[in-house]
Order: sequence, then C-alpha cells, then structure tokens
Amino acid sequence: MHSSSNFIITGGAGFIGSNLTLALQERFPDAGITVIDDFRSGNFQNLAGCRGDFVAQNLARLDWREQFGRILNFARPTKTRIVYASSAATYGPATEASVESTGAAPANVYAFSKVIMDNIARRAAAESADWVIVGLRYFNVYGPREAHKGVPASMVYHLSRQMKAGQRPRIFKHGEQKRDFVYVKDIVEGSIRALDARGSGIYNLGSGQARSFNELVDVLNKCLGTNFQPDYIDNPHAHYQNFTQADLMNARSALGYEPRFPLEDGVGDYMQWLYPAGT
Repeated sequence: MHSSSNFIITGGAGFIGSNLTLALQERFPDAGITVIDDFRSGNFQNLAGCRGDFVAQNLARLDWREQFGRILNFARPTKTRIVYASSAATYGPATEASVESTGAAPANVYAFSKVIMDNIARRAAAESADWVIVGLRYFNVYGPREAHKGVPASMVYHLSRQMKAGQRPRIFKHGEQKRDFVYVKDIVEGSIRALDARGSGIYNLGSGQARSFNELVDVLNKCLGTNFQPDYIDNPHAHYQNFTQADLMNARSALGYEPRFPLEDGVGDYMQWLYPAGT
C-alpha cells in the first residue's frame, strides 16, 4: 500500500464511512481522498477535519461517464482495488458463528441488496485474477458518529441515551438475544487491512463474540455509573436475527484482522466520547 495512493469513499459522511475517511487521512497523509455523499442519511459534521475533496451527489444518479464511470467499470481498466461493505444480514437467521461459505439467507431488502453485491463482486473477481475485490461483512457496528442515523443507530447508542435520560433501557423479551457487537475502531482497522489483502475474497468483520442484550445493559450500567433494570417489550419484527456471531478464521488469515475491543472496552471508549466528563 503506497502512501501516495488515491481513495474514493462512497457514503463517506455516514457512520462507518466518516470514521474510515478520517482514519485513512491520518494513516496516509499524502494520499488523495475523495468523498461521495448526498447527505440523504450522512451528516457533514461527521467529516469535521477532513482535508479531502467532496462530491455532494447521489451515487445512483451521478453521471458516471462524465465523472468516474460506474465503479466497477471505472476500476476495471486499471484493476484498481475495490473494498466494499457487505453485511452479516446476508446470513439471515443463525444459531452459531457464521462462516463466509454459509449460504445466503437474506430476510429483508437491505440484506438482499448486499447478497447481490457479493455475487457481482465474486463474478468480477473470478473474471480477472489480477484484480483484487474485497467484500467485508460488517456485523453489529457501534461507535462515534452514528447518532445521525436515527432509528437504525446501534442498540449501544439508543440504550445509552435512554439510560442517560433516567429511563430503564427498553429491550425485547427477555433480553437473551445475542449480537456480535463490534466497535467501529475495529471495523476501520479491518477495512484498512483489506488494502493489503493479496487476493479477492469476502470476509467477516466482527468481534467474534456473541453477547446478549442483558449483558449489554450490564456493561452500560457499569460504564455510565447507573443501575437500571431492563424494561422488556414485545418484539414486533417477524424476521429478526436473534443471534449473530462472526467466525473470524478467514479474516485472521487473509487480513491479519484481530479485534482489539471486547464489548466492555468498546462501550467504555464510546461512552467517554459520547458523554465527555461533566456532560
């Protein structure tokens, strides 16, 4: 990976995109960075301190022939490396750690769109052995710069807001659903490591641990100095992932990925960022 490389980050004003953009800027100060985002869900404040270029347009409606050409077609002639975000949602319902070779079982349109992306990426990579295309299946990401997402923001964020407001945290009955909560700093590190992957592939990025909602409430109580019992509510979702956990074997071997933030450490770091001393 050369420090003089150029990066295009789509959705760079969003949660993971902005954390990744700022980390790339810090890691590769001489690199050219261009962010594309139309702010439908991203927030310009997430990019405070960004020194790169910005294209404020909708990716789908962008005149690619005029500007960049569709990303794959744009990257194909020069075999420019592509790293894109897939999702653990592609796995659908699971009861044990998901391995990348597990068949797709999307339960909603978002997951389905990620499966389609994975299929396109696999096909393009298979056609060009010298073109590296890496897909990263992000699990349940939480951390700084996600508040603008509103309802889709992480449970870590929403529960902490409820508890800071003096309310009991609301979780689905009876809190035994388990998630692979992964701190955004680990996601950013894994995404940057994909820049050095030797070949194409699709890899899980998670904490490698499944932790229950009840455990999350315990961790938040410790970090916030509170002592709230959960307020259990009915789950209104017909299709709901009651269990997610990333099998990290392939990410470890191909990317050298090793998450550094178990839930306790990640939530602790996040709460210090979200609620600076005295707030």
